[in-house]
Amino acid sequence: MAPTGPLPLVGIPCDIREIAPHPFHAVGEKYINGVAHGARAIPLLIPGFGGGRDMAPLDGLIDLDDLLDGLDGIFLPGSPSNVGPQLYGGHEPRPTTLLDAQRDALALPLIRRTVARGMPLFAVCRGLQELNAALGGSLFQHVEEVPGRFDHRAPDAPRDQQYEPAHEIAVTEGGLLHRITGQTLYRVNSLHGQGIDRLAGGLTVEAVAPDGQIEAVSVTGAATFQFGAQWHPEWRFQERAEDHALFTAFGDACRAYHAARLAGRAQGAIQAAE
Repeated sequence: MAPTGPLPLVGIPCDIREIAPHPFHAVGEKYINGVAHGARAIPLLIPGFGGGRDMAPLDGLIDLDDLLDGLDGIFLPGSPSNVGPQLYGGHEPRPTTLLDAQRDALALPLIRRTVARGMPLFAVCRGLQELNAALGGSLFQHVEEVPGRFDHRAPDAPRDQQYEPAHEIAVTEGGLLHRITGQTLYRVNSLHGQGIDRLAGGLTVEAVAPDGQIEAVSVTGAATFQFGAQWHPEWRFQERAEDHALFTAFGDACRAYHAARLAGRAQGAIQAAE
């Protein structure tokens, strides 16, 4: 049965994409659908605050805490771009590496504030990597070149085939992912070049691939859903019970946060009137 009552508001940071001749702020439709139809929440796109070629940065003009005051959750989508290696002490990227400094400038401080507030957070693919970097971890820039690791990148195939399950993940027993899905082993898709190297303090491993690559994490000790997946659970989530369960759990956490936020606002109004 669908949830009743007001829908929670979920912020989604945008990528900056060149659609000649202009830069556009954009989010893939599959992520918007996952939030809207999987979590049953209203997706709100957040533009990159880092400026760009046409404008100075918006630092100081937009306060992230003011922004988060009006939201009930944050969803961090995947992207073709990589997290800038200077943000986690990585080596100089290759000339062919696609970067997105404006998204980095928005997402990493946004993550730290979201975690500190205890607000629901769902991070997917690049979002998982941002979460690890934001909290002090590091990344492999090319997982396929790490000894002992698989090639986790998408196959050269039509889109539907790219998202086919590619390998198993071993789920940490008793962890958040285990409690949500009830599974200890299941198959996921794989479309990433970067991946977690050194796990950030404050994160707990929720699942690993057969080669040892970290596939899912949660924020240690979080009282709400603060979770990251390296695969793409948003892709046809309605056809996969485990992925659908993740979006349902995220949506439930956002609804609980929304109710608590409104109750706090009502309490504040009562106190102000006294």
